[in-house]
Amino acid sequence: MSPRQRSTLALDSASLYYRSFYALPEKMTAPDGRPHNAVRGFLSTVTRLVDMYAPTALVACWDADWRPAWRVDLVPTYKAHRVADDGAGDGSGGEAEPESLGPQAEAIGQLLDAMGLPRWGVDGYEADDVIGSVATQSAVPCIVVTGDRDLVQLIDTHTRVLLTVNGGMEKWPLIDPVVALDRFGVPPERYVDLAVLRGDPSDGLPGVPGIGAKTAAALVLAFGSMDGILAAASAMTPVRPMTPRLASSLLENADAIGRAERVTTVVRDLELPGPVPSLSGRTGDPDVVADLAARWGVQRQVADLLAALDRQTVDE
Repeated sequence: MSPRQRSTLALDSASLYYRSFYALPEKMTAPDGRPHNAVRGFLSTVTRLVDMYAPTALVACWDADWRPAWRVDLVPTYKAHRVADDGAGDGSGGEAEPESLGPQAEAIGQLLDAMGLPRWGVDGYEADDVIGSVATQSAVPCIVVTGDRDLVQLIDTHTRVLLTVNGGMEKWPLIDPVVALDRFGVPPERYVDLAVLRGDPSDGLPGVPGIGAKTAAALVLAFGSMDGILAAASAMTPVRPMTPRLASSLLENADAIGRAERVTTVVRDLELPGPVPSLSGRTGDPDVVADLAARWGVQRQVADLLAALDRQTVDE
């Protein structure tokens, strides 16, 4: 058997455990009665991903700061609707999440650590930025697994995105540059321009008044970049789809556009803990794994994942 192509799976961990939490019922419980639906679903999802894509390395990317202050300073509405009310009235609460999900997310992190899988977060940055840095700095091709369309911006000949849209894993599209252009109407390297122009309610980005998704894509394709779009607006270039109304709206919001660009653009040059370690060099603590698995009632899911990881080391 010939060695497989080396590749890295970069997991948007929160995206996957949120998806598992809502896909499976909370009546699935650990021996102590606590829901374990997110833990169970997350482990099973990662097992299937490992078996399907046969990576030589895997990184679980983590939110060290899901709403960094530097992004909020640029766009105060950034993720503001997700902030939990802590009673202080100052918007300083944490991210709103179901009561039973927090302990499960912590358990997932502990299990990953005990299994010897890298779980990387960087202070002051989101998991998106860790993913961008892993993908950009990886010496081998990378598959990003996420439900966040903003990460389409990472797609190139080195990086593809497995988008966890509705439906089972067999329906999740694996997006390369050609598929991205067809699906979103712009090349992936211009996806930030599209998102900034049309806005993104899920992240609290308002967009430019009067510009929807179709007009945003048309502007990007016509003028090539945000700089090109603003230059055309300033010159009142009589080229469709630019109109006096659009030009006026773009120029009036030029400062907000610049700030939104910085917020939406994924950081790619973070200092990571080190090179992505190969699965063949994975070390863990079997006793801690066994204890956590028993405590959360996920012995079968843990055993399945460990077996899947072991299968990937055969050809190395």
